[in-house]
Amino acid sequence: MEGKFRYVYMLQSIEYPEHYYVGMTEDLPERLKTHNARGVPHTSKFAPWRIETAIAFRDREKALAFERYLKTHSGRAFAKKHF
Repeated sequence: MEGKFRYVYMLQSIEYPEHYYVGMTEDLPERLKTHNARGVPHTSKFAPWRIETAIAFRDREKALAFERYLKTHSGRAFAKKHF
C-alpha cells in the first residue's frame, strides 16, 4: 500500500542503558507507549525505553529482513558501530 511505512526500531532502556530491543511496527509512537506501559513481556522488566534509531521502509519484506538481520550477531555488531 502506497504511503504506509513499516518502522524497524531500536530501543534503549533508560534505566539499564546496556539493554537494547529491536522490533518492527507501523505505528512507532504507539508501539513505544506499549513498551513503556510494560505491555510487551520481553521488554517489560527494562522499561522505560527510548527510541535509539528508527528506519522507515515502504516494503514490508525489506523491513522484516532488516529486523531479522539486526537480531543476528553481525547485525548487533553493525548496530553498535553505526547507531
